[in-house]
Amino acid sequence: MTNGAIVVDHIGFSVSSLEDAIKFWTEAMGFEVLRKGEMGGDFLREVTGVADPRCRMAIVVSPSGFPIELLEYSTASTLGKAPDSAGAIGAAHIAVNVENIDVAVAKIISHGWEIKGSSQAIPNGPRAGTVVAYISGPDGITIELMQPPK
Repeated sequence: MTNGAIVVDHIGFSVSSLEDAIKFWTEAMGFEVLRKGEMGGDFLREVTGVADPRCRMAIVVSPSGFPIELLEYSTASTLGKAPDSAGAIGAAHIAVNVENIDVAVAKIISHGWEIKGSSQAIPNGPRAGTVVAYISGPDGITIELMQPPK
């Protein structure tokens, strides 16, 4: 028996537009919508600490089955945004493997996201040769794209 983590169940992102987020994750990233719903009330307020936490949500899953929860809170515009810099304290990112990083970056940029720097190959260590790029979207969500060596 463990007293700590067993497995990562999902990752969640607060978004300004559920429709735009679903479109990005399905069209640009190749995920599928698993389900949609609405949440709110005492339970969600007690769990999240968000006052008046009315929320629309969707679960999208990667081709390998990893789930991402997208949450559009009704009061989101009053609650602040994620840090813009990948190096800011509290900034987070999700890393996603891609087959061709140049094609993935171009597709993501066509959906209104931007590359933070430039694609670079990891020079040494256990992931040497893996090409990586940081992409950031309008809601401050950062994705690290990773193309393993061929």
